[in-house]
Formats: sequence, C-alpha cells, structure tokens
Amino acid sequence: MDYKDYYKILGVARDASQDEIKRAYRKLARKFHPDVSKEPNAEEKFKELQEANEVLKDAEKRAAYDQLGSNWRQGQQFTPPPDWGAGFEHSRSFGQGDDAGFSDFFSSLFGARGGFGQQRPGGRRGFASAGDSHTARIQIDLEDAFRGGPQTIEIKSPQLSDDGHVSVQPRTLKVTIPKGVIEGQQIRLAGQGSPGIGGGPAGDLFLEIGLRPHRIFKVDGRDITVSLPIAPWEAALGATVQTPTLAGPVDLRVPAGAKSGQRLRLKGRGLPAATPGDQYVELRIVTPPATTPAAKALYEKMQQEMPFDPRADL
Repeated sequence: MDYKDYYKILGVARDASQDEIKRAYRKLARKFHPDVSKEPNAEEKFKELQEANEVLKDAEKRAAYDQLGSNWRQGQQFTPPPDWGAGFEHSRSFGQGDDAGFSDFFSSLFGARGGFGQQRPGGRRGFASAGDSHTARIQIDLEDAFRGGPQTIEIKSPQLSDDGHVSVQPRTLKVTIPKGVIEGQQIRLAGQGSPGIGGGPAGDLFLEIGLRPHRIFKVDGRDITVSLPIAPWEAALGATVQTPTLAGPVDLRVPAGAKSGQRLRLKGRGLPAATPGDQYVELRIVTPPATTPAAKALYEKMQQEMPFDPRADL
C-alpha cells in the first residue's frame, strides 16, 4: 500500500499546532468540496483531506502517526511495523474501526485491522462522570508469559500542550503479569486511566498483551511448537533425546522409523492454565556432512548395503 503524508496533504509543518491544522483543513475543504469545487479531482482530494484531518485533529492518532517517523514520503510503498502500536497509551474510544471510505493505509493503522482498532468506549457522560479508560499494547517475552510475575514497563502517553502542540511523554508502571497470559489478553489496572469529572472515578488502564517472536518456539493460543533436529540413525532406530520446553529440557522418546516433519505431543507442556496448552515437537532429520574420507566411505557403504529410493512414490 502507499504511505500517506498527512502533513503534506494538509500543507502544514509537522510541528503545526492543532489550530493551524484546523485552519488548513477548513480552507482546503472549502476549495475541494465536491458540491462547489470545479477541480477535476475534487471528490478524491476531498476524501484525502478528510482522512488526513481525521488523524491530525486527534492528539492520540496524531501522536501515534508521528511514531512512524519523518523519513517516509507520500506514495512510498508502506507496510506497518510488526510492533506498530506497542506501548502506546490511548483512550478506549480511540479507533472504532469506522474507516469506511478511507485508504488501506488508514485502515492498517487505525481501523479494524490496525494496532488501535476495535476498542470499546470508556467513561459515562454527565455532570459527574468517570474518566476515560485507556488501552496500551505491550510486548513481553514468551518466558514471562509462562512464568508470570512483576514487571516494570514503560508506555507512551500523548499530551496536548496549552499552545496546541502534541508530544509523547513516557509513563512507567509496575504490573504483575498473570501466569499463562496469552496473546491479546488484557490486564486491567483500576484507576490508571483519565481522572474523573465532577467527582467521578478515574478510568482504568487496560494493557493488551503481545508476545515477542521467540527464537525457537512458535505460539498458537496456549500451544507451542518447536522444531527438533535429529540424526538419521535416531530417526531410523529410535532414541531418547532431550528437547527444550518452557520449563526446561525434558527427555523425548523418538519412535523407530520416525520421519522428518512428524509431530510428537508433550501434553500440558504449553502455557499454563486450568487446562494447560500442549507442546508439539516437529522432528527434522539432519544429515551429517561427508567431510572426511571415513564419513564418505560410510555413506558409500550405506548406498551399497541399503538400496533405497526416496522418490519411489513420485
């Protein structure tokens, strides 16, 4: 998809105040409104202006958009970073997934497919009302999800200054990660959202869990999978080998005649819960290289003693 430079679309500097953004949008919206404009591309331009204004008029969306940096150019090929939205605090009314008519670029960032999509609105409205609840997505290691325990995390909170400029301020929190937490699960921190109005209670902060990619394990819900290299003789004859698990290495019985790609299950060795996940071990036969005369002679003997056509079924 193409990158959208919302500042360029509105013709404002990246450090423009919210009032400057508002004035720029109003001026251009009058010029390109399809009902009055005689410009040949008025409707397309007007939609582009609406999209840019939707992001830049909102302090939270703007601060999130600014995290992409200033090196991108209008029309450049763009894919959202894998950790898009991680550690960014925003109100739960932010990003309702109502992105009809906007570009794929907008949807990938702020719509139902983006890192801020499909949130629920926060506090009640009225004379005395609860503060808005906020959400922030955080990234933790798989080992931390397995063990649980206290962690100190830093999230980024957008702030609007008195002169209408947006900045991002770090916020440090001490949280307890539940043992066995999974991707997408939320941790509620009561009273850590926006202050209440008229004596109302403060909103809550919801931390949405994301799991960082692991060096050897793949995660699917509570189940995990590891690819385990084995030698040809271990596959042919069977063997007891060690395999890594989140709780430490355990012995695994490889059956005789095992095949590359075969999956073995270690029940209950996934992420813990009342019904814990399982660990799947995918066998991968690794052939030792014939780097010495003795090794080469051994392979030649195998070729003579063990006639075998691996492509017989083709």
